Amino acid sequence: MGLNGSKILVAVLASELLWGCAMKDAPGANAPSPSTRRNVILFLGDGMGISTITAARIFAGQQRGGTGEEYELPFDRFPHVALVKTYNTDAQVADSAGTMTAIMAGEKTRIGFVNVAANVEHGDCAGSLANPLTSLLELAEDRGWASGIISTTRITHATPAATFAHAPDREWESDAQLTPDAVAAGCRDIARQLVEFDRGDGIDVILGGGRVPLLPSTERDPEYGEVPGGRRDGRNLVDEWRAAAVGRRYVWNAEQFAALSPASDGQVLGLFEPSHMQYEIDRTGDRAGEPSLEEMTRFAIRKLERAPKGFFLMVEGGRIDHGHHGGNAYRALSDTVAMADAVAAALELTDPAETLILVTADHSHTLTISGYPKRGNPILGVVVMPNGKPARDLKGRPYTTLGYANGPGYQSELPDLRDVDTGAADYRQPAAIPLHGETHAGEDVAAFAHGRGAEGVRGVMEQHRLYDVMAGALFGENR
Repeated sequence: MGLNGSKILVAVLASELLWGCAMKDAPGANAPSPSTRRNVILFLGDGMGISTITAARIFAGQQRGGTGEEYELPFDRFPHVALVKTYNTDAQVADSAGTMTAIMAGEKTRIGFVNVAANVEHGDCAGSLANPLTSLLELAEDRGWASGIISTTRITHATPAATFAHAPDREWESDAQLTPDAVAAGCRDIARQLVEFDRGDGIDVILGGGRVPLLPSTERDPEYGEVPGGRRDGRNLVDEWRAAAVGRRYVWNAEQFAALSPASDGQVLGLFEPSHMQYEIDRTGDRAGEPSLEEMTRFAIRKLERAPKGFFLMVEGGRIDHGHHGGNAYRALSDTVAMADAVAAALELTDPAETLILVTADHSHTLTISGYPKRGNPILGVVVMPNGKPARDLKGRPYTTLGYANGPGYQSELPDLRDVDTGAADYRQPAAIPLHGETHAGEDVAAFAHGRGAEGVRGVMEQHRLYDVMAGALFGENR
């Protein structure tokens, strides 16, 4: 079955059921000297393991006409690199909620937890309210920094949620997912926590997907009339967010986004899809259009750079993960390259004397690169060896360089690939173990750092120590 982006969107919706009100710095005011401003930009490639980086590097280089292996992604040139251990307190192979909590709050926790300490049981609302973990974004807002969140997933999804929310269950994205016990105990869903966020003057830039968790079930999506909102409480959280402060702007399509002014508009909320945003290669087919990750990153930096103290910005390439889960390397790699383009934009727009740029992943995936292909062999192709001969398996069949340890690409009998376009966007790489969705992997991921405080990224690190590096760059202290 094809993996057309719009079809994936409908499937995700079916299965899963955002300076200030006035600018922190008046428009046109003189910017403070670089020595007084401190910024942190965290780029989080969801599921961007080392094999993904290697394959994406080759993929990008070959798209530009080279052999690929010698190509460099922008963050490949960063001077400070580390290996990062990703386990959760209760899981050898981690999920995005627990790992992003470690990065954002400086403390490891359980799988599926969003900024809640590990001594709480899964789904325990009362326990979570008594044991919250403060995120770096919350702390930044408390201390007068500007803040922003960008993701190609729903903005209430696990990774972006860990910048602002607290939940003992990552699935609590709207009130429809809350249990009766959680409601009775006073827990709020993640979408409510976003809109009711009361640290500092609020989050200044919020860009991503996920209109459904913010809209009532009685309303239809503005872009996809067949898709209803997901809230059962009848609340329109977009309208509530706009009404909560003067000058706020909400946008949901490419034309509205292009009309935004970083200098004059107030806080911005942009939600460009009912659920996750389109994969990079599918954006051109979007009904109302949506900005690229690079475009959103450029806007956010130009908006946030006006803050006197500085800013914290999290940018997630979230659909790298989804491509892998679907056993579809093409989309995972093209979204990795799209995030690399956003990193290049951040390097262009910031001063390393005042800005730390940190690129890392929350966890890895089971993508493998193997088979002795010759130099420059198409990374999405079948293996052709250095002697020019096609490699064959024990039954005489060609096989691909890329594969997965498990996932939907499993077939009991490997097909004859001689007439198959394995470089097609919809092709699913073979998997060794049959699963409906490919899983995360447990090996270390990489962290790349550039600019202020980057020297803190080195050696083999526990994932929660990345928080210390970012807090040190932002505030001049670890806690």
